[in-house]
Amino acid sequence: MDNGLLGLAALEDWVRGNQALLRLLGTASLVLLATTALALPVIVAKLPRDYFTRRRRELTGRVRKRPLLWGFATLLKNALGVVLILAGLAMLVLPGQGAITILIGLALTNFPGKYAIERRIVSQPAIGKTLNRIRDLAGQPPLSLPAPSDGIEESTN
Repeated sequence: MDNGLLGLAALEDWVRGNQALLRLLGTASLVLLATTALALPVIVAKLPRDYFTRRRRELTGRVRKRPLLWGFATLLKNALGVVLILAGLAMLVLPGQGAITILIGLALTNFPGKYAIERRIVSQPAIGKTLNRIRDLAGQPPLSLPAPSDGIEESTN
């Protein structure tokens, strides 16, 4: 028997033995896709107009008033982000929306340079146009977006 057929048979056996896991991953993928489709327009509509053109992100008053609570919330948010990144990596080879799940996980995590990466992404004309179309549909003014050639030197997240 040829090695290709042996590999295919092993894969088929693995799929049969892990149907519950594959159903769970497929369901989680659909839930994440639906959540993304519902949450993304709300988040984009609520962003401050100058969110992507600020030199750095400022702490909100809520963070300053309750730093311990916000520190704990940030820890949970980062943990969820890491779990989503790992799930997304698994979904790249298993059924699911791997790339979208990874992007959601990255959006939830805090790391040096994140703000610069976000600015670089939204400076792409197609992405900026899409974000502003979402805001237009929500009755919000367009975002001020960085030019594609804007320096991405700041490293605060």
